[in-house]
Amino acid sequence: MRLVQHKKEAYWFYYFLSNFYDKLVNPLFWTVKMREESLDIGKLDSSNLKVIDVGSGTGFTTQGIVARVPAKNVTCVDQSDMQQAKAKKKEDLQDCKFLIGDAENIPFPESTFDRYVSAGSIEYWPDPQRGVDEAFRVIKPGGTALLIGPIEPGNPIGEFFARTWMLFPPEKDYFKWYEAAGFENIRFVHVEPHWFTPGKSHYGIAIAGDKPMDATPKGPREAPIITPEEPMGFGRSILMFFRVLIGSLAGFIFIPIALVGFLVNIGGQKDVRPDLRETLNTEQIIVLVILGALILWGLVSLFT
Repeated sequence: MRLVQHKKEAYWFYYFLSNFYDKLVNPLFWTVKMREESLDIGKLDSSNLKVIDVGSGTGFTTQGIVARVPAKNVTCVDQSDMQQAKAKKKEDLQDCKFLIGDAENIPFPESTFDRYVSAGSIEYWPDPQRGVDEAFRVIKPGGTALLIGPIEPGNPIGEFFARTWMLFPPEKDYFKWYEAAGFENIRFVHVEPHWFTPGKSHYGIAIAGDKPMDATPKGPREAPIITPEEPMGFGRSILMFFRVLIGSLAGFIFIPIALVGFLVNIGGQKDVRPDLRETLNTEQIIVLVILGALILWGLVSLFT
């Protein structure tokens, strides 16, 4: 299991990450354009739909949902209270319902929602198939489940850091999980930020499927699988600290890579609608300045 592909480690990872997630992470790795392209295949096409956003985090994806479906019809589920605290402050999400919960044990009965959306959450699921099965369970027959996640990098260096950090599944696994859960009419779209140049692998995927109208009700829900609480003694606390630290460092490596890619491909958005174009913000510029200063310091140290 990857270093932060674990509920406790993921919780603490986001406890700190939530402080700059919207300013430093989303604008680079999960852009407005990517969000809109993904939501387009989710059939969010009616004001009467009941939608669940699983792993809703700071509400960036939710904001795209409520532009299509009334906020009062949207339920946000996330295991991080810190992430949800950020989402609750956003004006357009005031009418959403918020609930602390687990993607692999969604706290709702079968066939509760018309639509399911989960973006950037599967990376932390210890059991992805169970998470996709839960998506199938909580939507009504005829409903649609949309899942957005990363794809295993195609280069050895990126693959090393990705595997150290969190779950980056091979693309074929998404289809395997959807088919095993029972979805039909499975469709997908590849998504990527403008700075990413596809090579042997795509950046990410949005995959959607429909629950058959004749899906057999499974009756009363089986008792959810509850992972026994691990004793948080001194040894486990130290282990978690280093797992979160190393996993965070592995994840942080992607930020300067993305920023440099942003600059190198600065003209890569010329065909993108103006309202969907990304620009560097203050926080990103600060990181670039620090990165440049460190490189300069290293070069000076090397040649003096």
